[in-house]
Amino acid sequence: MHRGGVKRVVLGMSGGVDSTVSAILLKRRGFEVIGVFMRNWDGVDETGVCTADKDCEEAERVASKLDIKFNVVNFVKEYWNEVFTDLIEDYTAGLTPNPDILCNSRLKFTHFHEYAKNKIGCDAVATGHYARNSYGENLEGREHGGPAYLLQAVDRTKDQSFFLSQINQNALQNSMFPVGEITKKVVKEIARQSGFPEIANKKESMGICFVGKKQASGRRGFQEFISEYITAKPGDMVDIDTGDVVGQHKGVHQWTVGQKTKILLDDRPFYVVSKDAKTNVIQVASDQYHPSLYSDSFFTTSPHWISGAPDQLASAASDKTLSCSFRFQNTAILTNCLMSYNMSSTSNWEFMDRDRLIVSVAEPLKAITPGQFSVFYQGDVCLGCARIERPGPSLYTLNIGKCRDKYREKARKNNKDQS
Repeated sequence: MHRGGVKRVVLGMSGGVDSTVSAILLKRRGFEVIGVFMRNWDGVDETGVCTADKDCEEAERVASKLDIKFNVVNFVKEYWNEVFTDLIEDYTAGLTPNPDILCNSRLKFTHFHEYAKNKIGCDAVATGHYARNSYGENLEGREHGGPAYLLQAVDRTKDQSFFLSQINQNALQNSMFPVGEITKKVVKEIARQSGFPEIANKKESMGICFVGKKQASGRRGFQEFISEYITAKPGDMVDIDTGDVVGQHKGVHQWTVGQKTKILLDDRPFYVVSKDAKTNVIQVASDQYHPSLYSDSFFTTSPHWISGAPDQLASAASDKTLSCSFRFQNTAILTNCLMSYNMSSTSNWEFMDRDRLIVSVAEPLKAITPGQFSVFYQGDVCLGCARIERPGPSLYTLNIGKCRDKYREKARKNNKDQS
């Protein structure tokens, strides 16, 4: 038996190159590997083909060729009840959620782990995510106890710790990420050398699993998909500088902060600044670098700490702030920040509200989006995440450098020239 007490490993298999190579690497290391395909969404694409069926067949073919056992588990009901319904509620409320983070935390590292342990009986669960576990490749660190830490992958361009930022500690202590120590280029080469060139050359799946391919391929886009589940509620698009109605929308759920609209006035494109689900008004600005899009702080809901809350946030020996870095989009560069618990006041005394964070950044950030997750890091370690509740006041609101006055004056001149 391997160090860490791991002999049998259940591997989530998708038919893609990452899980295929994960299976190859686990077998090379002497583990008994059982592949499992998770069925999370029932649906067919516009050609009448269920893409999940094709992926499942591919995963089973890989398992057969590698001579490992293969199972299929159905989590369609769980996905609908625990991920998708919340997703629809968030979009209806004008938020922009992240279904990948929710799917990982509520399905793959909860229900799937429980299935692997209780139904199959395994010592660890592996996935093809690009991430690392501080317990080591074979979970040898489990023998020494203490918390496990989620680490960024060696291949920073493919790192997926962002999507794992809500993983619970118990699941992490039993999770293996076989491709986390190597680059994507090496992963594809291993697949080719192991007799899977077609999988190595297969185009990667991108975006939300249930939507289908992007419109460029002649199939539906996200706005069209989400509108099947949320009733259209037309409203006004209002220029933040003039207060004028400059366009219409079919629902706040179809738009996100920073997104370019289809409005074009005097060759000026407009961008979404904010959404209000109650009034059904979307504010827009006629400049992609408009100061209303930038804030140097934001507020979050309750943070999830993977390995426990950082001591600095509550220690009497510190100033109760934590310096770290974060991103709220997986592809964004890490940005330095300073965070603290929100302070709630009652009468003449104050106390820390550990269910809220205030996060400040040195340089104003564009399009801080309510509903998205802010994921925090210190070096290689992913500390956890918190959902953005709202951005702090924008540069426009604060009138930094009299920018609001300048933009409003510019808008007045444009209107005068048009008349």
